[in-house]
Amino acid sequence: MSKGTKVPGYMQGKGSRNPRGIIGDREIRYKCSLQNTILDVLRGRPGWQEVPGQNNIQPNVNQANPKQAGQQSTGQQQANTGKSGSGSTTQGTTSGYKGSVRNPQGPGTQSAVPTRLQGDGDWDFYWCDREWLAQNYDTMFLYEHQKILHFRNHYELTRKNLMVKNLKRLKKQTERELGKAEGQSFEFFPTTYELPSEYHIFVEEFKKNPGIIWIMKPAARAQGRGIFLFRRLKDITDWKKGEYQPLSDPNREVPETYVVQRYIENPYLIGGRKFDVRVYVLVVSYNPLKVWLYRSGFARFSNTRFSLDSIEDTYVHLTNVAIQKNAPDYDPDKGCKWSTQQLRKYLSAKHGVEAVKKAFKGIDNIIIKSLQSVQKIIINDKHCFEMYGYDVLFDSDLKPWLIEINASPSLTASGKEDYDLKFGLLNDLLNVLDLENRLTGKEKRVGGWDLLWEDGPILADDGNMECAPNGTTASIPNSFLGCHNERKRQLRELYTAAQSIKKS
Repeated sequence: MSKGTKVPGYMQGKGSRNPRGIIGDREIRYKCSLQNTILDVLRGRPGWQEVPGQNNIQPNVNQANPKQAGQQSTGQQQANTGKSGSGSTTQGTTSGYKGSVRNPQGPGTQSAVPTRLQGDGDWDFYWCDREWLAQNYDTMFLYEHQKILHFRNHYELTRKNLMVKNLKRLKKQTERELGKAEGQSFEFFPTTYELPSEYHIFVEEFKKNPGIIWIMKPAARAQGRGIFLFRRLKDITDWKKGEYQPLSDPNREVPETYVVQRYIENPYLIGGRKFDVRVYVLVVSYNPLKVWLYRSGFARFSNTRFSLDSIEDTYVHLTNVAIQKNAPDYDPDKGCKWSTQQLRKYLSAKHGVEAVKKAFKGIDNIIIKSLQSVQKIIINDKHCFEMYGYDVLFDSDLKPWLIEINASPSLTASGKEDYDLKFGLLNDLLNVLDLENRLTGKEKRVGGWDLLWEDGPILADDGNMECAPNGTTASIPNSFLGCHNERKRQLRELYTAAQSIKKS
C-alpha cells in the first residue's frame, strides 16, 4: 500500500491506542437515506464524501470491500463553519457485532447470525430512516468508529401510548420513593388513556367530567393525521363502532391503537391564535444520560383564530404545518412560524424575564423527566444517537405541556429562514458528534447546542448569562432555549481554543 493511499477507517482503527477508532486525515464517508436539508449539510461539509449504493444487507460476508465501485458525489457545496464538534466518548451496552440483543417486544434475547452492510467498512456516518434500522439493526456489524442515527427501540419515547406509559411509571416510582410532592414535577402531560385497552377506564373518567373536550390521536402516526376532538362519547363509539368489544372473531383485524387525552382548553394565544413550540434535543448516550439542547427552534401557529365553538375545525386546533398549509387562506411566503428567539422576546416583554425564565425551565424539566423515564429501557449503543423534536404547548398561565416527541422531526424546509435554522441545527449536530476529533470532549457549548445534562445537571460557566435577569450572580442551568445564537462566531472561537489546548 503506497504512502498516499486512503485507508478505510476500520483498518486505521486496528492497532491504534485511541479507543474511538479515530478516522485521521482522510475524508469521512457518509450515507443518507433522506433527500432534504440533512443531505445538503452532509454534501456541504469539507472533507466528507458520499458513499453510493443502496441500503442492502449481504449476510455472512467474510470481508467488506473498502473500495466499492462508485465516484464521490460532488453535491452542492455550501458555506460551512467548522468541521466538527464536541468529542463525546459515550459508553454503550453494546459495541461491534450485536450477536445477542434484548428483544424490546418481550423478555429474553434473540440470537442473530452476523451480517454486514453492503460496503459497511466504507462508511463512517449513516443518517438512516427508522424503518431501515428496525429491519437491520439486530444483525448489523458496526466498527468502532461508525455512527448511526436512532437507538434500536427509540419508539419507547416517541410512540404516544408508550411515552405516557413510561412517564406514568416513573411518576409512580418517584412518588413511592420521594413522596407526592416530588411527583408534582411530572404534572406536564394531560390525563391520557390508551384505546382500546383502557377504554372502560376512560369511560369512567369521561362520566365524572361531563362536557369537557377530549382529543383522539393515533399512537404511531405523525403530522396530525387521524386526530380529532370530541365532547360526546357517542362521537367515538360511532367512529369505531364495536371496535372496543372483545375479539371473539380470531380473523377480525386488531384495531389501531389510539390515545385519548383531555384537551388543553386554555392555550396561550398570540393574536388570537394557538401555537406550540418545536424544541430540538440531541441524546448521544443513555448510559450515562448525556443530553444537548438546541438554542433555536420555532413556534407553529394555527391559521385560524382559536375558538372552542368549532372543535371539528383542524385549522383552529392543530398547529402541524402539514395541516395548516392546506388552509384556504394559507400564505406560503409568510407561513405560520415564529423563531423561538422572537417568541421569548415577546413573552419577556409582556410578562417579564423571570416569568419566562420559569416557563422555559419547565421545558428543561419536561426534557429530562421524559428521557429518564426510558433511560433503563432504551438499548444504549455507543454507535447510536438520536435527535428528538419535542412539541410543547403553553397554557394561559405560561405552564408548558408536553404534546408529543418525534424521533424523525421534519427536516424539509418551509422557507429560507426555516432552511437556515435546520441547516445550522444539523451542521452543529455533526460538530457535537465530532467525527473529525477536533475538540476536547469537555465543551458545554458547540455552535447552537448547549450541554443540558451529563449524568446530572450542567451549570453555565461564569460570564455565560444570556437570557438571565440583570444582576444575576448565582449559577444557572446551561440552558439557553430562545436565547441569542451566534453559532458561527462561537464555533470559530471554540475550535481555536480547542486547538491550543490540544497543542499544549
